[in-house]
Amino acid sequence: MNMIKNKHMLGVLCALAAALIWSGFIIVSRMGGISELTPYDVIAIRYVTCAGLLLPIWALFFRFNLLQLKFFASALIGGLAYAIFAFKGFELSSALHGGILLPGLIPVFVAFISMHLIKVPLSSNKRLGLCLIVVAIAMLFGKEVVSMGHMPRGDVYFVMSAFFWAWFSVLINKWHITPWQATCSLAFVTCLVYMPVYLLFLPKNISQSGLSEIALQVFYQGFLATIIQMLLYVKAVKLIGAQGMGSFMALVPVIAGLLGISILQESAGWILWLALLLVSIGVWVSNRSKPLLKGK
Repeated sequence: MNMIKNKHMLGVLCALAAALIWSGFIIVSRMGGISELTPYDVIAIRYVTCAGLLLPIWALFFRFNLLQLKFFASALIGGLAYAIFAFKGFELSSALHGGILLPGLIPVFVAFISMHLIKVPLSSNKRLGLCLIVVAIAMLFGKEVVSMGHMPRGDVYFVMSAFFWAWFSVLINKWHITPWQATCSLAFVTCLVYMPVYLLFLPKNISQSGLSEIALQVFYQGFLATIIQMLLYVKAVKLIGAQGMGSFMALVPVIAGLLGISILQESAGWILWLALLLVSIGVWVSNRSKPLLKGK
């Protein structure tokens, strides 16, 4: 009995740590977006660091053919496409908006793609949770359209990045790609495809950026947000299940919102706070195993 309790507690701690790292990723990415670094610099830092750290591990323990179509295609979608849109979003929009749109839209897109690609039905909890998320995002977009007359470009980038990450998530499940294979292929394939284009053609500003700014992105993007978060996430799923881990991810919008206000001095009105709350509740409801509503 004590062993079961200890395993559950370890799973809870791993899930909480993974949610905190994901929340911090939103803040650190926005800090990169408003720094001297370009989004293209941050992408290069993220994947070069991750690839450099993983290369010895891959060579010694997890060697596999990175040029298999499933690894190459999933890496281009979940690595390159996701990163380009996500970091452009953090350059142009706030951490508060990122905290709503990324963790909010990813489960919506995952459900939509899963229904059509692998014919996964939606439970009553999933439908209710996704409805709450959609209402929250509609509130956010409505507020922006009313105040600005159009949807901010940064939010459009966030929508696209959430779509690509959701597509990647469905593909690694459909193609039975392990977490280590996914992480290694993301890093290596993205570097292989992206770095020559970045070095030859894309705008760079690393030489004009402060060492502390670069070091923060190296540590967080290349180590914490990729390798450590993946390990914590997988461990939590094994110990408390995917539903339990998904429920902890409901903390991300609120934590990211609080960090954005306290660290980055971003402002939030009542509509933004309500949207953050609804997204968190929606993520939590959609990951509950026991139905809240009677029905299928």
